[in-house]
Amino acid sequence: MRKTALLIIALVASLPTVGLISHAVAETATQDMSGMMMQAPEGASDATKGYVDAMNRMSMAMTADFTGDADRDFIIGMIPHHKGAVEAARIVLQHGSDPEVKAFAQAIIAAQEAEIAWMTEWLVKNGN
Repeated sequence: MRKTALLIIALVASLPTVGLISHAVAETATQDMSGMMMQAPEGASDATKGYVDAMNRMSMAMTADFTGDADRDFIIGMIPHHKGAVEAARIVLQHGSDPEVKAFAQAIIAAQEAEIAWMTEWLVKNGN
C-alpha cells in the first residue's frame, strides 16, 4: 500500500512535465485529453478510484491554451498540477495507514497550497 501511494504521488508529480513538453513542441495546439482519461479497474478500492478521478481532473485542467509566454504558461500548467497533488495527498490521508506517508501527504498539502496561493497572486499581479 505504501509503495502504491508513493508511486501514485510520483506519477501525479510527473504529469506536468509530459504536458509542458508536448506543448513546447506545438505551443498553439489544443490537446484533446478525452482519449487519455484513466478508469479505475473493476473492484478498485475507494482510494484507487479517488486517485484516478483526481488524475483525470488534473489532466483536464492542464489542457490550457499556451501563449508562448514561458512564465505565464509555466504557472498556468503548475496550478492544476499542484491542486492534483493536494487532492491525491488528501486521499491518502483519508484511506492510508502508514504514518510516514501521511506525514509526507500533510507536508505536500502545506507546501502546494502555499505555492498555489503564490502562483495565483503572480497571475493577478501580472495581468492574467
